Amino acid sequence: MSLPSWVDPVARYVLETGLKNTLRMAGLAVLGSAVVGIVLGTLLTVRFWPSRALIRLYVEVWRGLPIIVTIFLVYYALPTTPYIHHRFGAFVGAGIGLTLWGSAQVAEATRGAVQSIPREQHEAAAALGFGWVGRHVSVILPQALRRLLPPLVSLLANVIQNTTIASLIGVTELLATGQRSIERLQFEAGANSHAFAIYAALMAAFFCISFPLTRLAIFLERRLV
Repeated sequence: MSLPSWVDPVARYVLETGLKNTLRMAGLAVLGSAVVGIVLGTLLTVRFWPSRALIRLYVEVWRGLPIIVTIFLVYYALPTTPYIHHRFGAFVGAGIGLTLWGSAQVAEATRGAVQSIPREQHEAAAALGFGWVGRHVSVILPQALRRLLPPLVSLLANVIQNTTIASLIGVTELLATGQRSIERLQFEAGANSHAFAIYAALMAAFFCISFPLTRLAIFLERRLV
């Protein structure tokens, strides 16, 4: 039994454009979140209150704001300020917004992971002559990263789901390509837009991506933490 003629072009557009952009945006956002968040989370454990206060402000602001507000702030508001006259592309603006939100999540998780390492590990590294940087890079962070890996996998699943917000500023991610396909079919074929079939396929795609990641996070949490 052959598929209807509308299925192939819609599937190609959704997979080759939408899914590709969704995964690329999520991967870059998680990578940026991990780098920024691990650095900030480690610095949160330093007993220097000015730096801790600034980092805590960063974490609470980006964790507390809805992601859509952060993305709008980066994409629409920043170019209007006196010091920034350049507007980011939609893909970059959405990626920065997701990275700000994700890095705040990672920073808090990193702080908890670092502080969970027994004090004896810090004292033993100091006794071997390591300074603060060497102590954390060589001894503390390698142990903390084992406990941080499950939250990072969960973050990837959350970021993939939240990439749908990027369609509001024009990014052609997975949901946007499905919506545009429905609109095109409705224009070409009248009332028969096949909306139910397309949205069901998108739902299945997100589930097939997110469910294995959430199960992997649970598995890693049991094995590593």
